[in-house]
Amino acid sequence: MITIDIPDFGTIELHHVVLDFNGTMAVDGHLIDGVAERLEALSRVVDVHVVTADTFGRVRQELDGTSCSIDVLPPGNQAEAKLRFVEALGAAHTACYGNGRNDRSMLGSAALGVVVMHEEGAASAAIAEADVVAPSITAALDLLLHPLRLVATLRS
Repeated sequence: MITIDIPDFGTIELHHVVLDFNGTMAVDGHLIDGVAERLEALSRVVDVHVVTADTFGRVRQELDGTSCSIDVLPPGNQAEAKLRFVEALGAAHTACYGNGRNDRSMLGSAALGVVVMHEEGAASAAIAEADVVAPSITAALDLLLHPLRLVATLRS
């Protein structure tokens, strides 16, 4: 569990981290350098889940050897499927990471929603629902590994 007390934002108690894969953790289906190590560090304190359409069909290969669960969603209404996944875990104790329009609902429902900007960009609908916008997935994951960064961003 990760507990972060953020003045005038509240206390976040996280049991789960849910991440989109393509555009968030990977570019063109390839995991971004430094992500696997950060996932391993996070998996020591929270459950890490990857929920994806797996557009490039590489998620299992790219995350082989990491301590995270992988859920590949069927085509169609993925925004709703991702939201249901987060709600089943308990949105109040979940941090979500994404970049796409289909991530907007899970980002908005989570205790912490983080949009990641890479080569794919980020959908304005996802940005509108997020608490934080990060310049990279490594910076985004480091917000939980170094929580005072998150406090500095979200406090009033």
